[in-house]
Amino acid sequence: MKRNACLVLILALSLGACSTTRKGGYYSDDGPHSRPQDVSQVKEPVPRSEPLSKHGNKPYIVFGKSYRPLKKATGYSRKGIASWYGKKFHGRRTSNGEKYNMYAMSAAHKTLPLPTYVRVRNLDNNRSVIVRVNDRGPFLHNRLIDLSYAAAFRLDIIRTGTGRVEVTAITSGQRNPDQAKTKVIVNTAGDNTSARIYLQVGSFSNQENANNLSSSLQDKLDQAVFVQKGRVENGTVYRVRIGPMADIEAGQALVDTLRNSHDIANTRLIIE
Repeated sequence: MKRNACLVLILALSLGACSTTRKGGYYSDDGPHSRPQDVSQVKEPVPRSEPLSKHGNKPYIVFGKSYRPLKKATGYSRKGIASWYGKKFHGRRTSNGEKYNMYAMSAAHKTLPLPTYVRVRNLDNNRSVIVRVNDRGPFLHNRLIDLSYAAAFRLDIIRTGTGRVEVTAITSGQRNPDQAKTKVIVNTAGDNTSARIYLQVGSFSNQENANNLSSSLQDKLDQAVFVQKGRVENGTVYRVRIGPMADIEAGQALVDTLRNSHDIANTRLIIE
């Protein structure tokens, strides 16, 4: 289905291996290890600008069908079916020459540039993860993306084998496609060594609405949630904030938690 052996020449031996009957979202001789590693705490990759890989970005043919990889991933967003691959390919070379690690947050895609960072969102439970695309595939059943075991576990599609997802490319060094909604505002006044980091999750002209959101979040989070009264050009504003945070990384992690678990997208980190 994938791997370098199947990408260009499609040798008869390789083709036979790649057409093995699949079970669920993976080959019958694939799947998880008998005692898979705990991937619940595996960190998502931090998107960054990378040059195109020397391998895996040229046009290729699989199963008689031609594919032409994209030059750029800007604006890419598609919905479709995700599958996953595991122990059968663990340790083998991916299409861009790296070693496949089923316990890392990676994925295979037919045409996205290698490498590309994407956010994959499970449309059935709204869970999402960031993965780094470094491989080619999947080539069967019109599937959109093939996830590593770790990514599939986090999206809760291990048991079903496949899931309905939305795949959105992260470009220009963005942390995620909602970067415009997750701003870091730095107040340069004062001593930076004593700066505090907060996460602002809402701003209201009505204090009751701010109090309701604050109370709702406080029941769900370990962090302190409070309402801060402020003045704006049009009058008084009530800002709902969380923190202070230990660091920016902790704040960004909470941004992801709020977006994925509590459907709160309009958030921003504030450093004062």
